[in-house]
Amino acid sequence: MRSVKVRDYMVTNLVTFHPDTELFKAIEVMLERRISGAPVVDSQGKIVGLLSEWDCLSRILQGSYYKQVGGTVSDYMQTEVHTAAPGDDIVDVADTMTRNNWRPMPIVENGKLVGILSCPDILQVIYDFDVPAKAS
Repeated sequence: MRSVKVRDYMVTNLVTFHPDTELFKAIEVMLERRISGAPVVDSQGKIVGLLSEWDCLSRILQGSYYKQVGGTVSDYMQTEVHTAAPGDDIVDVADTMTRNNWRPMPIVENGKLVGILSCPDILQVIYDFDVPAKAS
């Protein structure tokens, strides 16, 4: 598994949001696509944040207490974003993700978002390489 690179398992068919996307539109997309979050990019494709279902839920609950629900993705997204590169070792990235409770991990090349790596992608690597062959 040590020779597996992020590019081998990262998802490249990405769902992304822009900072000015309406929050409930973003939630609708996450529910329809059955994803737990997505990168937020600017007009040049540079990553500026991450929006997760957890961000939405916790902020909406807090806002409902004060009767202030809604807004845009920029009001809810995390702006501290940690990234990896396509050529990074997947085991190292997975270790960093689990130690720091980061998910998903945006993959950036030449300053542009090119993919994303999430827990199911890493579990697929483990399954592909570490599960004993099944008896026929």
